[in-house]
Amino acid sequence: MTDTFIPNISLALYNYLCHNIVGTEEHVKAIRLMNTVRDYFASTKSFTRITSGSYGEGLEMRGSDLDIMQVGKFINVNADTQPDFVPSINYLSIETDDVKPGFTQLRLEYSSSKYILECCEEHNGRHYVSSALWKGNMLLFGDKNKQIHGPCITDKNGDFDFAFSFHCKTWISSVVNWITRSSSSWPSHNVTQSIINHGILFVPIGVHGSPTEDLEWRVSFSVAEKLLINTFTHTQLMCYALLKIILKGVIANDSECKDLLCSYFLKTIIFWISEELPSSVWTPDNLIPCFMRCFSRLVYFVEYSVCLHYFIPDNNMFENKIEGRDRDVLLDKLNTLHSYGWRCILFSDQISNFAVSMCNFPIEPFTLYVNDVKKIVQSRYVVLFKYFHKILF
Repeated sequence: MTDTFIPNISLALYNYLCHNIVGTEEHVKAIRLMNTVRDYFASTKSFTRITSGSYGEGLEMRGSDLDIMQVGKFINVNADTQPDFVPSINYLSIETDDVKPGFTQLRLEYSSSKYILECCEEHNGRHYVSSALWKGNMLLFGDKNKQIHGPCITDKNGDFDFAFSFHCKTWISSVVNWITRSSSSWPSHNVTQSIINHGILFVPIGVHGSPTEDLEWRVSFSVAEKLLINTFTHTQLMCYALLKIILKGVIANDSECKDLLCSYFLKTIIFWISEELPSSVWTPDNLIPCFMRCFSRLVYFVEYSVCLHYFIPDNNMFENKIEGRDRDVLLDKLNTLHSYGWRCILFSDQISNFAVSMCNFPIEPFTLYVNDVKKIVQSRYVVLFKYFHKILF
């Protein structure tokens, strides 16, 4: 094998992904810009709307999800400091005692809203906003064919997830360690400050099986994760896309493995490795080695049943999930795929017709631009955005 074989294959695969699956760097930037503009005009004095999920990150692929987060401006979640009192604002405080890292309870301090009060439950003499009641009440609005999906409300076809979240302007104690840990070259200081300045969100879902599951809310870093992914080189994004292709198109086809892994675990792996590798490594001609490093890390995580949350390492997301027989079956599947090296991606029908020779047939830049615009205009998500409010409300 020559010294140029892997770089050449990497370049060919990079071009294939650009032209057939992920889109060019310009295409991804156009999707992100469109999301930003649409979210801006869809936000009101009462709510801020945030497009998240894969599409919110600029990825429009088979299996990509469309998540809409609605953040109420009339609810103030306080960590340590007490803000100036405003009668029209509902005030909640954070309690993390006896709650798994990455989750919290939201204690009611003051409410002027009947709706908020209806979603509260008393526990140990105090009132807390119930994540279960919150989602249950959300089902009462708009279309009757909605259902609960994790922390979200989804339509009957599962085309998109909608989550109503609460915002805390400051970081809670369990996540402040990330600020000092992220002092490496990635992410940059400016990006880190933007993430800190935004604060954190809370979405309505508790720890499965917890005695206070219905009163718990999960700490969400959706905006922080979008900011981090926006710093990715296109090669980093391609690695993320390849991992998702392996998950959705190969691993999930095994009935015993399909519900064990999710895209969030893959995103977490990319974040951790991005801290380890300089940006100069993430280049098109190095796509395959970068992908294999990420895939090897996934195998390692499953082998040792550990996947530490990127912002809250105390939260092992594989705990009580990737264990016992499930772990053994999944690990066997991953090891088998890993034994094929980079060729494991060819088991996915999305890439099965990938041919190295295609790199000998360059596409004119103008044609690429036209194809990008056409793809965006015809996107199923553009159509969905036109009527999702009607379905929900």
